[in-house]
Amino acid sequence: MSIFLFFCIAFSFLHFTTSLPSIGVTYSAVPTAVTSSNPESPAKISSTISALKITHVRLPDSDPTLIKSFAFTNTSLFLSIPNSFLPALATNRSVALQWIYSHVLPFYPRSKIALISVGNAVFDSAPKDYSPFLIPAIRNLHVALQELGVNKIPISTTFSFFSTITTAFPPSSAQFQQPAGDLIIKPLLQFLAQTNSSFLINLYPYNVFRLNNEIPIGFALFQDYPFNFRDDLVTGVRYFNLFDMMVDAVITAMAVVGHENIPVIVAETGWPSGGGEAGEVEANGIYAEMYLKGLVRHLKSGMGTPLRKEGISEVYVYELMDHANGSNKEKGRKWGILSENMTRKYDVDFSSGAQIHRSMLWIISLLLWFGFCLPLILVNL
Repeated sequence: MSIFLFFCIAFSFLHFTTSLPSIGVTYSAVPTAVTSSNPESPAKISSTISALKITHVRLPDSDPTLIKSFAFTNTSLFLSIPNSFLPALATNRSVALQWIYSHVLPFYPRSKIALISVGNAVFDSAPKDYSPFLIPAIRNLHVALQELGVNKIPISTTFSFFSTITTAFPPSSAQFQQPAGDLIIKPLLQFLAQTNSSFLINLYPYNVFRLNNEIPIGFALFQDYPFNFRDDLVTGVRYFNLFDMMVDAVITAMAVVGHENIPVIVAETGWPSGGGEAGEVEANGIYAEMYLKGLVRHLKSGMGTPLRKEGISEVYVYELMDHANGSNKEKGRKWGILSENMTRKYDVDFSSGAQIHRSMLWIISLLLWFGFCLPLILVNL
């Protein structure tokens, strides 16, 4: 009987913290000057995202009317500050306060603002170089939020994989590109560790696949084909998809500078269904749906990556919808999970399984505790 009592007591201290990555989507509005159609209203965007059962939304434009439209929806919002704001934000804290007064305080916490990215892919902003302003801008915004008593919204910035990481394969050889690695990314990682924030990365297996003809299409699309794997000969780790390989390259680069435990959020990922250059035959709807289904299936499996068993904490699919005059991303590629008229292009379930998974574990634990463990402990008192 004592052995059963031991297991019940041990069970009472067990915390079910198993969670799956949250799956979100990016919504980037197109300025009316570059589109001939009327833009969808913020209320329509918010209701459409809720109907898709998507619980996390990234807003690169951080339009206040959009932020307001998500009030009381329990949708987690990931806001971004454009690169063009960085010089003023870095040199004048009053600009940071003004941005907070316009984009945060009128809506928070009714609108669930969960993360702010100061800039996006600053190393790709040529001919203008915003990178010298990045760290000061982040610190000014952080201090401004603290002064206003907003202590629960983490601050970070978003990097592009190609302009930040030296190589995707083998992941064990990945490092941060220099000199930005030492001058910008290393002090940023120290800030993220101090403030319990996350490292944000735009990660597109599509782009890596296009640049390397040795990568099989199935490896990029999460397909379970025979011999569909790549081995890192340095670590002996076997990879079954390109997404995990790229994530582990980021984790390795962070480990090189002593910050391997910082959470990673994939701020952008996706596969285009059309557009682009004439030779981009892989930019088609069939492959796009295969990628998205494989990504969601992989994330919901809870397997993580070979170097990080808990995996990444959040993933944001780029993007919600196509635009009539081409995507606002490079070369007019069509990245949307919805068409221009907001009809669904793919049969993909983006709803998060994490909350259901955790709640079921808690229900099981409570039933076992009150139905078996508690009576057994009382009998043995």
